[in-house]
Amino acid sequence: MQKIELMAPAGNFESLQAALDNGCDSVYFGVEQLNMRARASINFTLDDLEEISRRCKEKNVRTYLTLNTIIYDHDLSIVKTLIKRAKEADITAVIAMDQAVIAMARAENMEVHISTQINITNIETVKFYAMFADTVVLSRELSLRQVKKITEQIEKEQIKGPSGRLLEIEIFGHGALCMAVSGKCYLSLHSHNSSANRGACKQNCRKKYTVIDQDSGFEMELDNEYIMSPKDLCTIDFLDQIADAGIKVLKIEGRGRAPEYVAKVIKCYRDAIDSIENGTYDKEKVISWMQELEKVYNRGFWSGYYLGQKLGEWSKEAGSHATQKKVYLGKGVHYFQKAGIGEFKIEAYDLAVGDTILITGPTTGAQEMELKEMYVNETAASTAQKGDEVTVKLDFRIRKSDKLYKIVKTEFAQN
Repeated sequence: MQKIELMAPAGNFESLQAALDNGCDSVYFGVEQLNMRARASINFTLDDLEEISRRCKEKNVRTYLTLNTIIYDHDLSIVKTLIKRAKEADITAVIAMDQAVIAMARAENMEVHISTQINITNIETVKFYAMFADTVVLSRELSLRQVKKITEQIEKEQIKGPSGRLLEIEIFGHGALCMAVSGKCYLSLHSHNSSANRGACKQNCRKKYTVIDQDSGFEMELDNEYIMSPKDLCTIDFLDQIADAGIKVLKIEGRGRAPEYVAKVIKCYRDAIDSIENGTYDKEKVISWMQELEKVYNRGFWSGYYLGQKLGEWSKEAGSHATQKKVYLGKGVHYFQKAGIGEFKIEAYDLAVGDTILITGPTTGAQEMELKEMYVNETAASTAQKGDEVTVKLDFRIRKSDKLYKIVKTEFAQN
């Protein structure tokens, strides 16, 4: 049983650093507009590629550039530029669905990964794309039994990619799911002329709708008001079965989510993968990981189609079911290097010793901790209010771009 590669989302530098700090093996990210989260996250620019590559190389983390939207003629010059710059920055691979992107990446001698949008569901299609790619993302709608059959055939027939290595299979492991097969949805294109397949999804499926019979005018009352909005995928409670299925790469969805989400989810799955390898994976740990995952953004959890379920599980409420949320307090002012003290300006709400605080920033990532002591306006204090200058002992450097939050329970938290 090979160890699974943990692949993390990076929508900006805060999330990238959070992923690196919490043990990811690889990161995937978009640059400019030609990726499936073009409007859902800040996205990186061409000039960021070198910095992304540098940070990841320091931790021996692989880097994957997503270029997996529908491509039109007027996009081709941009695609060429992106791939060329990615090659120069020594980005590991390009994630693609369009044949033009695949061909351009191969022409630059870049590793190619096939996106789930291709909807690969059988071994013969796997063989075809093995001529161009070293990693293939299978359709989200397959069961683990079907996935395992494909990985066994790869091993049996020694199906290899252009690198000469056995073809690697990647699947989605955690995060948002789309109601459409392999994410190919046209709802927002029809309603807002905004194509989800060009990274501009308007999230129509997450809204509440009334179904009306136009002949009679009868309104159908649905038990579930969000019948098009699936719960989030979670596989941590059967990750041992995923490992047994021969999966090489486990993708965590979430380029549009906050850095603390990336930090929490990557940490949990890192622990789970390591536990499988050292033989300590058990139900008690699964319960603990699930409690942690529930703290950050989620629409409730289900196992997807991996365990053979024919129909999806749908959200009962709009938005997140997270048991915690962050409340903005203020921003970084200065870091005193020798003393290891960070100074913050409180701009909103109050802060107290015992609170759980979160500090985020492009180089800080997402650092969460219990506040055990602080100084307010240079005096030891147990509380701070709007307008106060607060200093806190920290073992990492903060910058003026960093933001300070406190973590509070939500209505979904159990008492």
